[in-house]
Amino acid sequence: MKVMVIVKATPGSEAGQMPDQALLTAMGNFNSELVNAGLMLTGEGLKPSREGVRIHFSGAERRISHGPFGPPSEQVAGYWIWQVRSLDEAIDWVKKCPNPMAEDSEIEIRPLFEAEDFAAEDPTGEIRQQEMQLRQSVAMQQSRLNTYLFFDGCCNEALAFYQQRLGAQVSLRMRFRDSPEPLPEDMLQPGFEDKIMHCEFSIGDMVVMASDGCSDTQTFSGFSLALTVPTAEDAHRTFQALSENGRVDMPLAETFWSPLFGQVTDQFGVSWMIMMPEQSA
Repeated sequence: MKVMVIVKATPGSEAGQMPDQALLTAMGNFNSELVNAGLMLTGEGLKPSREGVRIHFSGAERRISHGPFGPPSEQVAGYWIWQVRSLDEAIDWVKKCPNPMAEDSEIEIRPLFEAEDFAAEDPTGEIRQQEMQLRQSVAMQQSRLNTYLFFDGCCNEALAFYQQRLGAQVSLRMRFRDSPEPLPEDMLQPGFEDKIMHCEFSIGDMVVMASDGCSDTQTFSGFSLALTVPTAEDAHRTFQALSENGRVDMPLAETFWSPLFGQVTDQFGVSWMIMMPEQSA
């Protein structure tokens, strides 16, 4: 079950009193315990109600009122959303929580409605299906998609090349020998112990992940990395760099969608599309 764990406001929190370093540390440690236990889905602190707004509904009328709202004990200073097995489990965890305020305070636990709670009002399941699709859409909006490249044993060389020619910034590099856990037997090709197990690098605002893979038998196919550059000079320079020891698939030229567009496969087998934005014309 999901529960909202509500930290009630106090006169101090409503006055804008900030927690001291000791309380911040204690709450940070408690949040870490929640995350490690797999309970915490989200949690935030709220500013005093004087910075909030309420909208009152009466038929077609909407009336806005600005905080502060009172009394403090009826306001909310923060919350968590937890996934727990039972209300008793939530109670046990709240009892472990440090006092969230510098004064006496109160935490309230409220179970969230689940889709099954509306089964009687939704006999066909259509509304619950719609709700599930909405939740999936929200989850995907919060997701991140990265390109993952597999080099057949030359990842380190490719990183050096992209650093030198494209200004790539490498933020993470881990070799197979650095794995904290033993790899499955026969998974890794002999001699690959010093190869790149996982790395991350960025070019512009795009983050790319890469690896040598577990052998030298993998090849690229069916995709390209699209790199948009601001000027014609950048386009020609980048295209020329990537074509060294590679293959020009489509020379740089003006197209109806870009002032300059070209395709090239670099020496590591990665296909690139180099282009300028339309407004650069």
